[in-house]
Amino acid sequence: MSNSLLYQIALTLIPGIGCVHARNLLEHFTVEEIFKAKAAALKRVEGLGALRVKQILEFKDFATAEKEVAFIEKHKIQPLFIQSEHYPKRLLNCYDAPILLYYKGNADLNHPRIVAVVGSRSNTDYGKYITEVFIEKLSAAGVLVVSGLAYGIDSIAHKACLKNNIPTVGVLAHGLDKIYPYHHTDMAYEMIQNGGLLTEFRKGTPPDKFNFPSRNRIVAGMSDATVVIETDVKGGSMITAELANSYNRDVFAFPGRVTDKKSAGCNDLIKTNKAILLTDATQLLETLNWSDAEKPKKKHTRELFIHLTEDEKAIIDVLKSGEAISIDEIHLRSGLSYSKVAASMLNLEMQYIIQALPGKMYKLLD
Repeated sequence: MSNSLLYQIALTLIPGIGCVHARNLLEHFTVEEIFKAKAAALKRVEGLGALRVKQILEFKDFATAEKEVAFIEKHKIQPLFIQSEHYPKRLLNCYDAPILLYYKGNADLNHPRIVAVVGSRSNTDYGKYITEVFIEKLSAAGVLVVSGLAYGIDSIAHKACLKNNIPTVGVLAHGLDKIYPYHHTDMAYEMIQNGGLLTEFRKGTPPDKFNFPSRNRIVAGMSDATVVIETDVKGGSMITAELANSYNRDVFAFPGRVTDKKSAGCNDLIKTNKAILLTDATQLLETLNWSDAEKPKKKHTRELFIHLTEDEKAIIDVLKSGEAISIDEIHLRSGLSYSKVAASMLNLEMQYIIQALPGKMYKLLD
C-alpha cells in the first residue's frame, strides 16, 4: 500500500478542507507533512483559520482512506493526484481543481484536442440528429470527447463516439463502484476500452444532486472547448457552459427554433455572447485551429535584431516547452504581475514572437 496515496486520500477527507485550501496547503508542505505539521506552521497558510487548523490536527480517519486504497488496488483504478504527471493539466488552470481524481480507462487525459459535448437529458429528435452528425464528422480530427454519461445528449454523444471509434471519457457524479444511470452500464464498460471513466468521488458516494455541478466543473475544466447541443435555460448544461466561460474556455452552441423550449438555453447563450453560434464540426475545428486542411497562413518576418526586456525574456522562458499555455499559467510561472504579463505579451505578439490561440492560450511561433 502506498503511504503517499493514503495521505492523498486522507487530505480529501478532512472536514472543511476543500480543493482551494488543500491546494494552498500543498504550496507549503508535502502531502505527508500536512498531517505532521504543527499548529503554528499551519496557521501561516492563507485562508485556513483556527477551525480548519484544528480539523487538520485532530484528523484520525485513516481507516476510510485505507479502505479506498484497497478498493483502488483491487479494481486497478488509477488515482491522479494534483501533483501527478498524468493529472489532467488543463484542470490546473482552474482555481477549484480537484485534488484527487479516480480514473479507469486508456485515454490520455492530456490529449492535445479535448471537446466537451453536453445537452439536455430529455432531448428531441433534432438534438439526437445534431449530436450524431457532429460526432461523426469529428472522427477524422483526432479528438477526445468528454461528457457526463447522463441520459439524453450525453449518452448519445458517448454512443456516437464508440460507433465512430473516437475515444470518449465519462465524468461521473459518484464513485467508481457503481454506474449511474444503471442502464448505461454496458456502454460504460465499452468506454473503458476506448476512453474511460473519471470521478473525484470515492467509492460509496451516491449520485446526489449536489454532486452534479462539481462533476460539471471537471467536464468544462479538462476540455479545450464545450459544445452545448440542446438545453433549456436552466439545467446542468447551462452550468457547464458558465463554468467553461469562467475558466476562459471556448463555448459553442447549436441554435434551435425560437419557439422550441429545449433550445432556449442554446439560443440564450448565443444571444448573450456566452457561446459562439455553431453549425457544424468543420466550423469548430477551424475556430480552434484544429483543421488539418486549413489554408496556409501568410508568414510574417521577424525583425533580425530584437531587443527584449527582462519581462519578455521571462515569458519566453515559460513558453520554451513548445506547448500552448494559458495567460494565467504564464503569470504564475513567470512571477510577473498580470499588468506586466499583459503588456509584455502584447509586445511579443506584435513582433510575431508568440501566437494567441483560442481560450486565451499562447505559444511561441516557430
